[in-house]
Amino acid sequence: MRSAPTLRRAPAADRTGSPHRGDLVVVAVEAALLAAAVVVGLVLNRRGVGLHADAAPLYATWRPHAGWGTPLAALVALAVLGPGLRWARTARWGPLLAAGWLAAVAWTLALALVDGWTAGLTRRLTPQAEYLHEVPGVTDIPRMLAGFTDRILDFQPDSWSTHTAGHPPGALLVFVWLDRVGLGGGAAAALCCVLVGATVVVSVPVTLRALGAADAARAVLPFLVLLPGAVWLGASADAVFTGVVAAGLALLAVRGPLAVLAGGLLLGFALHLSYGFVLVGALAVTVSALRPDRRRAALVAATAGVAAVTVLFVLSGFRWWEGYDRVVERYYQGWAADRPYAYWVWANLAALLLSAGPVLGPALRRTAVAARAAWLAAGPVGTRRSGWTGWTGRLVGLGPTVLPPAAAALVVAAADLSGMSKAEVERIWLPFVVWLLVAAAHLPPSTHRRWLAAQAVTALLVNHLLLTVS
Repeated sequence: MRSAPTLRRAPAADRTGSPHRGDLVVVAVEAALLAAAVVVGLVLNRRGVGLHADAAPLYATWRPHAGWGTPLAALVALAVLGPGLRWARTARWGPLLAAGWLAAVAWTLALALVDGWTAGLTRRLTPQAEYLHEVPGVTDIPRMLAGFTDRILDFQPDSWSTHTAGHPPGALLVFVWLDRVGLGGGAAAALCCVLVGATVVVSVPVTLRALGAADAARAVLPFLVLLPGAVWLGASADAVFTGVVAAGLALLAVRGPLAVLAGGLLLGFALHLSYGFVLVGALAVTVSALRPDRRRAALVAATAGVAAVTVLFVLSGFRWWEGYDRVVERYYQGWAADRPYAYWVWANLAALLLSAGPVLGPALRRTAVAARAAWLAAGPVGTRRSGWTGWTGRLVGLGPTVLPPAAAALVVAAADLSGMSKAEVERIWLPFVVWLLVAAAHLPPSTHRRWLAAQAVTALLVNHLLLTVS
């Protein structure tokens, strides 16, 4: 079995715990980007430009506040920064994953409860624009699926609400199914979102370990627990989307045809949760290529799973490509027609930074440095293989701590440039953020505590200064 490359030791300057000059430069760039996005957003809002985001670059409202979730969030952060960080390096794998999931649930719930039980959880999914608004009207699921596309466009009597219209029917189905099993209403739906969203703390490390990067899996796990994006995981449908995508990719990495088939089925369903998840294909190919066995049968099984789910939806009357065509038109029937691309194309990156945390820039910088060193160390392509095989072999050789965050970065860039993600990306891009954070494996262990503290402070500041909405 091919073993994944081990992480190289950090340079001596980094092992001392002294901040590396390159990291400081990147943090300065992050701060400048965020400041520019906030200042320009304030100016544009005062001029009446249609940003439709009071606290641009975030879709939120400036409202300093605190709640009984405040001390709970602080306690969770301190537990992770103290004994949790040390324990993650030596704990047995099963208990570590279970504890990580519980800690992520506690962190997400605590952040939500800063806004209070009602505003933070029970009413987050009940406004007219949300999925729960449509659930009572779905009395016949096959009929709903067959007529779903006809109700996407706005300004007609039976138009779907904003979020329902903007996504394939799988998103609405999740909440319809919850209602059918007795978990209807805002509180139950919000709690389900939190529980599913927190599973990324299991799925991403499982993926890394299956790909031969067990040490990296342990290093990344605390960063997933104290994810600033948890502000939006609790509670929004994007938490479910994030959990489903991460679980599907994890199953692609695990050995066994049934696991890979299950991963394909999950990713096929994910494709019917959000049109943007066609971009998840880049991550799926990356994970499949990094599998130690690299068997084509695994890729075939995964593709079969995606195809099976797509066929089921087609047979039910919903065709993804037709829905997407209508969604593009619906998109420009609303706020997207006003939101200036010239602002959001770069301000989106500031919102991403608040969702992923300040560790993102330094982690990606170190990943790029590690990738360059590994590429150069491999020597000329022609000395081993030639043509396409040689290039793909060298790319795969960069390993599971380089390629997934690189693929996620490319996906985010594509989504940003498309113009179909103007604002609200702090939650929309969460399924990609958790894979960007794999880059944190390249940070020197001596710096992990300070970076985790910065992550926690970012989440607490956002949640206490702003009233976030989904």
